[in-house]
Amino acid sequence: QVQLVESGGGLVQAGGSLRLSCAASGRTFSSYTMGWFRQAPGKEREFVAAINWSGGNTMYADSVKGRFTISRDNAKDTVTLQMNSLKPEDTADYYCAAKGTLGFTSALAAYDYWGQGTQVTVSS
Repeated sequence: QVQLVESGGGLVQAGGSLRLSCAASGRTFSSYTMGWFRQAPGKEREFVAAINWSGGNTMYADSVKGRFTISRDNAKDTVTLQMNSLKPEDTADYYCAAKGTLGFTSALAAYDYWGQGTQVTVSS
């Protein structure tokens, strides 16, 4: 079992930056693929970014590529999402997720553990 707690959300103007953090506790964090997903009001939850167990492999949704950066610190059991050049369409609840089985994927259904989410609002 893995517990995930997100932090760092808030209100920011378009063009600004936010840094989301996810603190993990429980089983061995370093063995998990970690992902960030988001859900805007009235929309389905969607993939944002993922990072493999070592941090050596990352993937991003096309909508955030070049603006967001995912990273992890296995010594501190944390994963972060640096979000730059934010747009109003980035407004959503952002969720941290952990995938406990082999494989590196953006598929929402493949992730086993989820945090409670942190809200990000980007004003125009």
